[in-house]
Amino acid sequence: MDTTSMDTTPIAPRTGLSRRHILGAALALGAAAPLGLAGVASASPAPPASPAATGTPARLTLPAPTGPFPVGMVPLHLRDEARLDPNARPGRFRELMATVWYPARAADAAAYPLAPWMTEGALRAFLDDVGYPLPPSLAPLTSGHQGAPVHRAGRPLPVVLYSHGAGSHRADHTIVVQELASHGFAVVTVDHTHDGITEFPDGTVVTRDAPLPGLHPRDYAADLLFLLDRVVDLAHGRNPDVDGRALPAGLLGGLDARNIGACGWSKGGTAVALAMDADQRIRAGLSFDGPMQSNPAPSADIDRPFMLMTADFARAVNPAAETFWNHLRGWRLDVQATGAVHSSYGDTMTLIPQAGRLLGMTEQQIQDQVGTLDPGRGVLVQQAYPLAFFDLHLRGRHRGDLLDGPSKAFPEVVYHP
Repeated sequence: MDTTSMDTTPIAPRTGLSRRHILGAALALGAAAPLGLAGVASASPAPPASPAATGTPARLTLPAPTGPFPVGMVPLHLRDEARLDPNARPGRFRELMATVWYPARAADAAAYPLAPWMTEGALRAFLDDVGYPLPPSLAPLTSGHQGAPVHRAGRPLPVVLYSHGAGSHRADHTIVVQELASHGFAVVTVDHTHDGITEFPDGTVVTRDAPLPGLHPRDYAADLLFLLDRVVDLAHGRNPDVDGRALPAGLLGGLDARNIGACGWSKGGTAVALAMDADQRIRAGLSFDGPMQSNPAPSADIDRPFMLMTADFARAVNPAAETFWNHLRGWRLDVQATGAVHSSYGDTMTLIPQAGRLLGMTEQQIQDQVGTLDPGRGVLVQQAYPLAFFDLHLRGRHRGDLLDGPSKAFPEVVYHP
C-alpha cells in the first residue's frame, strides 16, 4: 500500500464523505427544519426539544459534561517563528489558532457567556464548503464560558493536547474536550492551518488548500510539539498569544508542564503517535481511529501509555495499526465500540441524529452516517474512556474497571488483546 496516499486519511470509507461534509450535512439538515436563531444561553444546554411537540424552534445542542466543575475556555493566536509556512505567502511563519479549555471557578462562571461551537466566520466557511451557505446561528453552543477565571485547587492542572482529523477543525471533539475540562484537566485544541477551517482574530478565514494536498501527519505532529512548548510558556507564567490579549485569571502558572498527554482523531491520532516518538514530555497518548499511516510510519518503540479507540482502522483490518501496536512497549489498550464507524468518534455522533430526527429521517438513514452504535451510548463511551485513560496516566487515579477489561457498564465495548 502507498502510505503517502493515506496522509490525508479517508474519513468515511463507507460513504466517501469527508468529516466536514458529514457534519455540514448535519447542520444543514437541522437548518432545513424551522430551527430558530440564537436564544439566551444557559450554563448547561438542555437536550433539544422536538419542534413538533413544543411548537417552538430548536437549535442543535451538545451534551453537557458530567464533571463537578463548570468549564471555561479562551482562544489563543499563536505564531511559530521557528517554521516558515510553505502554504502561506513567502516569508510567513506558521500561524495557528488554539483554544485552552479548563475547569472554571464555580462562583464566577455563570457571568461569562457560553462559547459557540465554531466562530462565526469559520462556521460560514464550513457551511459554504459543503454547499450550504446558511446562518451560523443554527449551530450548538458549548458548555465553555468564555474567559471565566480558572478553578485553582493548589495544584497545577494536567494538560491534554488535541489534534483534529484531515479537513476538520479544533471543535470536532468538543464533547470529549469539555468532559475532560469539567473533571479538572486543561485541554488545548489546535486548528492545523491549511488542512481544515480556522478563523483568526482579524477575521481572516483559512480553509484547506486546494488543489494542494493536505498536510502530512508529521506537519500535524510539528504543530503539536509547538503547542507543547506553548503549554510550558503558560505553566511558567508567560502569555504566548501573539496579540497579547489578556488571559483568564488563574491560567498563567496554572498548567502542569510535567503532566501532559495528547489525543487525536484520524490523522490527528497518527500525529499523536508521531509526536510521542519525538518528545518524551508527552506522557500518554490516545488515538480515535487513527490509521497510523505516514511516510515514514510511526514505528519507533513508545514506552509510555497509549490507547487505541478503533472503528474502521481497527488492527484486524489495518496492518499499519497492528504494526504500531507491536511497537508499543508500555501500558497499552485497544478498545472498539460495536457498531462504531470512523465518524462515530466526535460530535457527529450527537449532531447528526438530532438533525435527522428534526427532519424525520429514518433510523437507517442516521445509521448510514454514524454507524449502528446507539448515539446516546456512543456519547457516553466518548466521555468515559478518555477520562479514565488520562485520569490513570496523568493523575494516578483509577476510575472504575474500564481500563481493566470488559465492563458491565459498557457491554458494547470490545477489548482487543
